[in-house]
Amino acid sequence: GCARGTLLLFILSLCWTEKRNFTARQTEEKCVKPRAQLVGGGSFLWESKNRRRERLTVSYSRSGGPGGQHVNKVNTKAEVRFHVRTADWLPEDVRLKILEKNKNRINKAGELLVTSELSRSQQRNLTDCVEKISAIITEASEKPHEPTEEDVALRAARLEKRNKERLKQKKIHSATKQSRKVDFY
Repeated sequence: GCARGTLLLFILSLCWTEKRNFTARQTEEKCVKPRAQLVGGGSFLWESKNRRRERLTVSYSRSGGPGGQHVNKVNTKAEVRFHVRTADWLPEDVRLKILEKNKNRINKAGELLVTSELSRSQQRNLTDCVEKISAIITEASEKPHEPTEEDVALRAARLEKRNKERLKQKKIHSATKQSRKVDFY
């Protein structure tokens, strides 16, 4: 469930292109289609059967932190890349919000980069990355609530108070400057 009475259900079922480098030549790739669904006052419903498949590109690397010899041998850190601009199953306004709010996570290719090294398990780290992407999409999809009369009144009162304080400080500053002036006449 989501705040403000809107039930948001995002199912971003493990959709990725998984790259595991066994040797310099062998690469294993797996792609599962994504499904996103916004239910209960939402703006879109998407099923991937009739649309172009979007992909999450997954790569693994060695994770830092504790773990002894095991952590130095196993690639458990998951790095997931999600190309936001080509995700046509997301509404345009949601895509723009994702791009705007996550500027520091988006590379030059327009991919949202999410990493996880919380666990010693590769699969748990991958699940964590997918959950992070799902949370980013959910956050960008939330509609701002309409302000109540009480909210509007509080905002106006704060603005008026802030303006009075600003003018008061301005007068004090002006008086200080005036007191520094020396008349030579």
